[in-house]
Amino acid sequence: MRGDQPTFTAYFCPMPYLPLSLLLALLCTCGPALLPAQETVDLTKLELLVRLPDGLAEVSGLTVQGDDLLAVEDEHGLVYRMKLANGDLRTQTKFWKDGDYEGIEAVGDEVWVVKSTGTLYRILGQGTAGQRVEKYNTWLTGANDVEGLGYDAQHHRLLLACKDDARDDGRPREDRYVFAFDLDTRVLGEEAVFVIDRGEALEDFAPSALAVHPVSGALYLSSSVENLLLVLAADGSQLGLYELDKELLPQAEGLAFGPDGTLYLSTEAKGGEPARIYKLPLRP
Repeated sequence: MRGDQPTFTAYFCPMPYLPLSLLLALLCTCGPALLPAQETVDLTKLELLVRLPDGLAEVSGLTVQGDDLLAVEDEHGLVYRMKLANGDLRTQTKFWKDGDYEGIEAVGDEVWVVKSTGTLYRILGQGTAGQRVEKYNTWLTGANDVEGLGYDAQHHRLLLACKDDARDDGRPREDRYVFAFDLDTRVLGEEAVFVIDRGEALEDFAPSALAVHPVSGALYLSSSVENLLLVLAADGSQLGLYELDKELLPQAEGLAFGPDGTLYLSTEAKGGEPARIYKLPLRP
């Protein structure tokens, strides 16, 4: 355990690497799916939920908590709480000082936020007079550029997706990695639990958001570079690769699932258009 980990005794047995095998021979050039998908994603059914205010122009993360949709942006330490039904803004509450916040995830009554450096913030009583925040430093740094945060309920852990790979860490720099933060021990494992093998089809894939399907357990990762949506099974095998519409989602930076499997996707403001959130009904 490195010196910047939380200072309490904990034990964590990391899962082994789960490399992806890209089936390039099965590439499809007709329709939105670039690879055959066992978990079908019909991006033609995207529905606009809301155009976001200027304060959320740089929206970087989404999560669903009850009847609310929560968001963060990558400049200020604020949590924005909106109505899930229509995206109307209810509250915006400060939780920490300004910084590059890239993901948010609700775990029961708790709300977790991740910074691009890999620092995690546990918010208790979010938005109430008794709000309390705990900070957890991890061994990740800004060189890893954490951009995605999701909750893996089956293993009771948070998943952190890195947009980049730090130099001299012993891992192939051409791949991209997802690490797990154990919610019981409050420690980030040093072995990647998912490895994205960036072969020809994923050559420029750089995770910008992450969400876990609440029923199937499939892992959804967006990449604002090349506008892609990658779907992985819980064992790391690839279920599908899709192109996102650049007109609708020019800078896809947020993913979240509702309990019914509805997928919410956000894009930052770009090209004179405001930031927006779309929804897409999905079935496991």
